[in-house]
Amino acid sequence: MAGVLAVDPTLADFGDDPVWITIVKAVMLFLFLALGVVFGVWFERKLISRMQNRYGPNRAGKFGLLQSVADAIKMGLKEDLFPRTVDKVLYLLAPVIMVVPAFLAFSIVPFGPIVNLFGVQTPLQLVDLPVAVLFMLAMGAVSVYGVVLAGWSSRSPYALLGGLRSAAQVVSYEIAMGLSFVAVFIFAGTLSTSEIVAAQQDTWFAVLLIPSFLIYVVCMFGEAARIPFDLPEGEGELVGGFQTEYSSSLKFALIMMGEYLHTFTASGIAVTLFLGGWRAPFPISLWDGANTGWWPVLWFLIKFVLTFSFIIWVRASLPRVRYDQLMSLGWKVLIPVNLAWILLVAGVRNVMLNQDNRVLNVALGALIVVAALAIWMRFDTVNQRRKEEKKAQVDAEFEELSNEPTAGGFPVPPLDLPHYHGVPRP
Repeated sequence: MAGVLAVDPTLADFGDDPVWITIVKAVMLFLFLALGVVFGVWFERKLISRMQNRYGPNRAGKFGLLQSVADAIKMGLKEDLFPRTVDKVLYLLAPVIMVVPAFLAFSIVPFGPIVNLFGVQTPLQLVDLPVAVLFMLAMGAVSVYGVVLAGWSSRSPYALLGGLRSAAQVVSYEIAMGLSFVAVFIFAGTLSTSEIVAAQQDTWFAVLLIPSFLIYVVCMFGEAARIPFDLPEGEGELVGGFQTEYSSSLKFALIMMGEYLHTFTASGIAVTLFLGGWRAPFPISLWDGANTGWWPVLWFLIKFVLTFSFIIWVRASLPRVRYDQLMSLGWKVLIPVNLAWILLVAGVRNVMLNQDNRVLNVALGALIVVAALAIWMRFDTVNQRRKEEKKAQVDAEFEELSNEPTAGGFPVPPLDLPHYHGVPRP
């Protein structure tokens, strides 16, 4: 199984594998994701417990490694309850819709170059498409149907509100996430994940396109519904979100697996599009054999684990935001910044590709900068005006309340205290 090739895969290298090699790669990917969920839950609980100065799981197995297995067995063997008013077909189908697209979305993530797998030269990637990144976005959008159907089929107002929240949240952040990829597409010249990794041979896009990377990091939390953007599961006001009516059974386990797989997909896409994919980081990349054989799998896993650890770190550090803050950030900040940045990137890329016509490049560059500033100032002016209107409204309400005798205190009628010898009692 040792591979010694140093060949970057392209779209032409996919589709010619024997059927049994495709099945082997699919099984390997499934095992990676299934075992990743088991150990990911354990790792998250351990890491957060250490950050909070406690032990975490330490009873089931060495270092508590079997705690996630015990939890999975418990949920699989618990009695499967059905509330009387649910739509049973959709109620059962919703968790499946959440899990299957999450598995499919990870199929376009490259783990390494072309290697020798059981005597067959094949890329360490299940499948690649000319629109692979759009396929990933589509799978993320399809999984939202599972959340919405889980809330609607439960016939519970709390679950329904959780499903609607999730739909609005994902639509908002899918737009910003898609726009954050546009700069990558412009510089890479393709939507194929394997070719995007090849385009980062010299410089990672996280360095070259750092605004796009930072925007994607924010959208990653919104898309995966992780803290601080886990509004669909707001326990304080929605009991348990869209899964309120799902007991701790196999259906609940599928829902949790789907959410974890979305986190894995977000981490894998971050590594693939912005962190060089399976390519070795500097200074390891100076070694001639760093990007050959099976070594790239190690570099990919290291980047993947570090990205996942960052997501856990944010969960342990930040509180949940309000829903209006979530939507305001997505529509009023991320999208305008993305549009302005895309115009700037397009202008710079055009100058790089057409260096002969300097006058046209300078004119186009100036136009792009002016358009980007106009977009930003337009949204900034609207936001500033809304802030001023809100402040004026708050000031008016405060002035109205200040005229009341009990203003600033507990809203009870003023006490009529008795007087003694003409002196008011204190």
